[in-house]
Amino acid sequence: QVYMMESGGGSVQAGGSLRLSCELSGFTYKRRCMAWFRQVPGKEREGVAFIDGDKNTRYSDSPKGRFTISSLLAGRFTGNWVFLQMNSLRPEDTAMYYCATNNLGGACDSDDPADFDAWGQGTQVTVSS
Repeated sequence: QVYMMESGGGSVQAGGSLRLSCELSGFTYKRRCMAWFRQVPGKEREGVAFIDGDKNTRYSDSPKGRFTISSLLAGRFTGNWVFLQMNSLRPEDTAMYYCATNNLGGACDSDDPADFDAWGQGTQVTVSS
């Protein structure tokens, strides 16, 4: 059974840091891309950071240099984690953050939310100026 649960969101002042965690189970994840997306009301869901089973990473332009994605893969269906360390936070980073995973044979070059077949419930990040 697929399970994805985010944690670590909260409210911080601009310049602060947060670390988001996502616990994943139901897949082995070696052949999957794991990602963090974010969404604000009225806007499309936006890909933020991506990591494949070999720990190759990719970032969208906005968080590049400020956010770091990492993963801890247990090699079994449970005990898998993906993290997002967010530093130098800005008010425009305020959003609901979701972890997601796709089933494109490990390819991690798509930003399209439609390519991701499993999602967590989201965790809210609020950055005040």
